[in-house]
Amino acid sequence: MKKYLLLTSMAFAVLAGCGQEQENTDNGETQDGNQDDTQEQNEGTEEQNQDEEEVTLKVASLIPPMTEILELTEPKLAEEGIDLQIEVLSDNIQPNTALANEEVDANFFQHVPYMEEYNRNNDANLVPVEEIYFANYGVYSEEYDSMDDIPEGSVIAIANDPSNVDRSLALLDQHGVITLDEKTGSYYSQSDIIENPNDFTFEEVDLLMLARMYDDVPAVLMTPAYASPLGLTPKSDALLTEGTDNEFAITLVAREDNVDSDAIQKLAEAMTSDEVREFLEENYEETAIPAF
Repeated sequence: MKKYLLLTSMAFAVLAGCGQEQENTDNGETQDGNQDDTQEQNEGTEEQNQDEEEVTLKVASLIPPMTEILELTEPKLAEEGIDLQIEVLSDNIQPNTALANEEVDANFFQHVPYMEEYNRNNDANLVPVEEIYFANYGVYSEEYDSMDDIPEGSVIAIANDPSNVDRSLALLDQHGVITLDEKTGSYYSQSDIIENPNDFTFEEVDLLMLARMYDDVPAVLMTPAYASPLGLTPKSDALLTEGTDNEFAITLVAREDNVDSDAIQKLAEAMTSDEVREFLEENYEETAIPAF
C-alpha cells in the first residue's frame, strides 16, 4: 500500500512537472509572439512616419504679387506635407543662380525667354513648370499723356537683357511706333529696327533701374512690378500696353532633375487654383492677368 502511494505521488509529480514545462513553453511562445508583433507594429509605425515626413520645398522669388501668390499656397501645401520656404532675393540674377546651384528647388519671377537666355549663357538646365500670370508690360511717361506727344528724337528707356529688349521692341512694333524686320535669331535687337519715324533713341538699362529712369527720360517701358511702386498701373497710366498675346507670362521654373517631383507638381497645382485666380482678379486687375 505504501509502495502504491509512493508511485502515485511520483506520477502526479511527473505530470505536474510536465504541465509546468508546457505552460512555460506556451508562455515563452506567447512572449516571443508578442515581441514579434510589437516589433512589426514599431516597424510599421516608423514606415508610416517616414511616409508622412514633411518635405521642404524652397522657392526663390522677388516681389509682389509673386511672393503673395506663393504665400497663398502655403496652407494647401502644408496639408500635403510640404513645408514651403520662400526665399526673397534682391535682384533678377540670384534666383536662377540659386536654382541652377540647387540652393533652391524652384523659382518664380521670370518669363520663359528670360529663362532660356540664362540657360544659353550658363549651360544650365532650367525648365518651365507652369505659366501663372501675364505682367502687362507698358510704356510710361511722367510728362506726356500720349505717344504722339513725345517729341522726335526723345530717349526711351528699355531693359538691357536680350529677352526684354526683344519684348520692348515687339511692343513698340505692335503699336506702330517702330517697324521691325522679320526675326531671324532668338531675339529682336535694335539692329532689327527698319523704321523709326520719330527717330527715338532706345537706352538700354538694367531691369531694376527702369523705375529710377521714369523721372529722367520722356518714356520708360517696364512691367507692373516696377511701375507699381511709382503708383502706376497699366490700365490707368500706361500709354501703350502689351496684353496677353505673347510668350512673356511669369512662370514657375524648376530644373530638369526635379520638375516632375511630387512637391513641384503640387506647388504648380496650388498656384493655378481658383483662389489664386480670384486673388489676382480682385487685387491686380490688368496688372497681373491670370495665364491659366
